[in-house]
Amino acid sequence: MQNARLTLDPHFTVGPINRNIFGGFVEHLGRHVYDGIYEPGHATADDEGFRQDVVELVREMGVSTIRYPGGNFVSGFRWEDSVGPREERPTRLDLAWHSTETNQVGMHEFASWLRKVDSDLMLAVNLGTRGTLEALELLEYANLPKGTALADQRMANGRPDPFDVKIWCLGNEMDGPWQLGHRSAEDYGKLASRTAKAMRQLDPSIQLVACGSSSAHMPTFGEWERVVLSHTYDDVDYISCHAYYEEKNGDLASFLASAVDMDHFIESVVATADHVKAVRGSSKTINISFDEWNVWYISRFENVDKIQGLDNWPVAPRLLEDCYSVADAVVFGNLMISLLKHADRVTSASLAQLVNVIAPIMTEPDGPAWRQTTFFPFAITSRLAQGSVLELKLDAGTYESAEYGVVPLVDAVATHDDAAGTAAVFLVNRSQTEEITVTIDIAALDGFTGVSAESLYDTDVYAKNTLEEPERVTMKPNTTATLDGGAVTVTLPPVSWTAVALA
Repeated sequence: MQNARLTLDPHFTVGPINRNIFGGFVEHLGRHVYDGIYEPGHATADDEGFRQDVVELVREMGVSTIRYPGGNFVSGFRWEDSVGPREERPTRLDLAWHSTETNQVGMHEFASWLRKVDSDLMLAVNLGTRGTLEALELLEYANLPKGTALADQRMANGRPDPFDVKIWCLGNEMDGPWQLGHRSAEDYGKLASRTAKAMRQLDPSIQLVACGSSSAHMPTFGEWERVVLSHTYDDVDYISCHAYYEEKNGDLASFLASAVDMDHFIESVVATADHVKAVRGSSKTINISFDEWNVWYISRFENVDKIQGLDNWPVAPRLLEDCYSVADAVVFGNLMISLLKHADRVTSASLAQLVNVIAPIMTEPDGPAWRQTTFFPFAITSRLAQGSVLELKLDAGTYESAEYGVVPLVDAVATHDDAAGTAAVFLVNRSQTEEITVTIDIAALDGFTGVSAESLYDTDVYAKNTLEEPERVTMKPNTTATLDGGAVTVTLPPVSWTAVALA
């Protein structure tokens, strides 16, 4: 059995935890909205057509903000289609996902759903096929209290009070050739700057997110961020990061180390943003909105799921419905560890996505909703991670991975809330064969007398929750956790994610 050691000290912190880091993402894609959150004929549907079983699960996850309505979808979206009487809303083609959008769920309906799940709206504007004027009009419709045609239109459509949207995304993945309206960093940076300046003239209180790279593996990565920020630095609050991970060619060892790549991604973007800051002589700091992240088997979509054909535009097709394993959930939990480890600069994040589409929650039409394996790390981390992230001193063994070289067998992050008298440690064991006993030195933390732990693992690392077996994988109490003489000891099973709570 291997051993590892952590030391916690409340005097050394990374930074406070911004609750927006526990955000989600809802896109009009596949069965996410229709048959996912919205199914009027379902037994649990409320008077607005929203599935209450899904509402309860989203609330259980503790999702803070939700980015909407895309994603690639937003670059062809006309926001006006989604407001007003439903019977008058036009049906449109969604070129991003080769589907038909009925617009039966629009901004007003989605805002109502957000109240039910206790989340805030993070709105994306279309800078792919539209521009500054349309973004301004949407902002006026959403945030102006009254007194103009657009504000009065919102009120006539049943919303007397403004939506009061605080965080706005200036387009989506504009570096990607797949994106409608894709353009160079120079062209996008100029458009984003003009649009940001105009939006702030209307509502100076909003926060704005400029598009960063859609992947750290894009050929323009790094230079894209530098050029975009050279145009927008004074106008925006965030630069975005997007990252997805999957096991490739049976290389589980590299897949389990995916968070190493996320760490490098974040640190590279921070370095680039700070370079622009230094060149400009600015006192302002740009933070990161990691507003798309997840495990996603993109290769399956490219090879199997893709819809094609001029006469084939289905409504709410089954798209990107990945079924997640224990190994996927361990990597997922490790990605959350990475986000928390960079809490000083990652102050907003959005899990992509929430329901049916690469999602922690699955539904069946006229049937049940259930938790995927990835549900558990998100819900538990959102609940336990409070206060500030502590700097960690971690001593652990290593192993060799084909993709990332030598990586630690254990990854971890710790949080501490002095006012509430709580602390938590989140750990991953990347070893495929060995248990690892971790000793956590908490002598510097006063007053802790109780410890509990639970772990996600299975003898079959590819075990999944399905319609037929919705509870095949669940969290298990980790009874090895003990607290004695200022130290916590816990044993981590192979390929596992563990949450330790101190009180």
